[in-house]
Amino acid sequence: MIAVSDASAAIRFYETVFGAKVVGEVMEWEGKIGHAELDFGGSNMMVADEFPEYNITPERLGGSPVIIFLVVDDTDARFARAIEHGSVAIQEPKDEPYGRVAKVRDPFGHIWFLSDQL
Repeated sequence: MIAVSDASAAIRFYETVFGAKVVGEVMEWEGKIGHAELDFGGSNMMVADEFPEYNITPERLGGSPVIIFLVVDDTDARFARAIEHGSVAIQEPKDEPYGRVAKVRDPFGHIWFLSDQL
């Protein structure tokens, strides 16, 4: 599960950029999104709003302690789409012995390692 400053915007971003689909019901808690489950093509992850009162504030740490590894069908296309929708390039797509890879920081502060192979 990752916490973001605006879960509704993050869900839209992950749907648009990474092809995620919301699974089940989005649950509210204390007037915010407390739980939303997303399916990233067979891998599920939960997303929630930040809750500073419970010290759940990853963007305020000055970086992300999390790197999300996502296997994609086309590294270059997903990287370009992420940049188009506000991500920051950390590593341009390149060929490595373990596949074509790229890294981006999404608009919510999380780092995504995109790869066409596991």
